[in-house]
Amino acid sequence: MAKKKVFVSFDFDNDKVLRDFIIGQAKLDDSPFEVSDHSLKEAAPEKDWEAKARAAISRSDVFIVMLGSKTVDAPGVLKEVAMALELNKPRFQIIGYTNGSSDWAVPGAGRTYAWSWENLKKLLA
Repeated sequence: MAKKKVFVSFDFDNDKVLRDFIIGQAKLDDSPFEVSDHSLKEAAPEKDWEAKARAAISRSDVFIVMLGSKTVDAPGVLKEVAMALELNKPRFQIIGYTNGSSDWAVPGAGRTYAWSWENLKKLLA
């Protein structure tokens, strides 16, 4: 069975570790998904990042926001969520830390779930 293509949006300045962890999970033998990552690099944005992000989101099957405490204020994440909405992509949010909260959710980015391997496999099967 083909793996689902996932676009992962995250707060580049504060939560790169979340991206690394979900990419690691995508590499597991029983992973039902693969990751496409083009999230905005706040410190040094590429001139054409928006076009690249839109193209990657349009090619993805699912859009995921990895939530940290400051994700709701990350401009790149907010732009990517808007693109996913415009492209009508299925989307959901994963609370990235054990001390996290659904209060961290980004408006419009879909339902919020706790991060567990079982949740990811069910959501992406």
